[in-house]
Amino acid sequence: MKHRLLFALAVATVLAAAAVAQDSNPASPSGQNSSQGPAGGYGRRPGGMGMMGRGTMGTVTEAAADHYTIKTETGDVYTVHFDSNTRILKQPAGGGMRGQGGGDGQSGGSQGVGGQGMGGGMGRGNPPQQIKASDIKVGDVIRVMGDVDAAAKAVTASALLQLDPATVQQMRQMEANFGKTWLAGTVTAIDGTKITLTGAMDNAPHTVVADENTTFRKRRDPVTLADIQVGDTVRVDGALKDGVFTATAVNVGGMMGGGEGSSGPRSPPPQ
Repeated sequence: MKHRLLFALAVATVLAAAAVAQDSNPASPSGQNSSQGPAGGYGRRPGGMGMMGRGTMGTVTEAAADHYTIKTETGDVYTVHFDSNTRILKQPAGGGMRGQGGGDGQSGGSQGVGGQGMGGGMGRGNPPQQIKASDIKVGDVIRVMGDVDAAAKAVTASALLQLDPATVQQMRQMEANFGKTWLAGTVTAIDGTKITLTGAMDNAPHTVVADENTTFRKRRDPVTLADIQVGDTVRVDGALKDGVFTATAVNVGGMMGGGEGSSGPRSPPPQ
């Protein structure tokens, strides 16, 4: 669950930027079919989380002329079938997780988790690139959009995205820090300065404590603890100390990203 959420958010951003680039420059490189039919789920409103449910993600263990074999984060092995109609893209280096939130990027109006656009730092000058199928090698991490046959462990791909290795590492570090330096989820209870939420990545309860140093925002506007309600989605930054997560910033209406002051997944601090 948590792997799918992290990668879905990153890839939603990249595909949204790709759509913008496609609209502004409809020409496709030689050998690439630019058709985007309904079956692929890749149209004018990419990036929505509904589309991200049709597919899978994993590390390439075999690369052939008409298929890849991938191993997912949970250890499942899938065969990914592609043809000349499959859209194949490469995420630009450093373009995956910057500034996702606030809806100010090139998201094409699509709605991400928490009802916010997923454009962020993916401007028009840094769109995903169309690549050849042969450019994807063993060891690459790819996100696959298409029809999944769970029983046969096979996917008929309508779109493929080769993820930037630095982004993959960053997302995995984010995952490791969930519950330690940041949280995201749905508020289930408020008791004084304690906020209980169900984690978006682990579906488990978490308690957040606010103090006099905690700042609160609802997307772009400053709010107070009293403005938070059960059912709100929140992104919380802070630190886990002695088993208690103390919030430094709470952003209402953002899950993996928010408005100004909580710009979504940040680059992890240097190790």
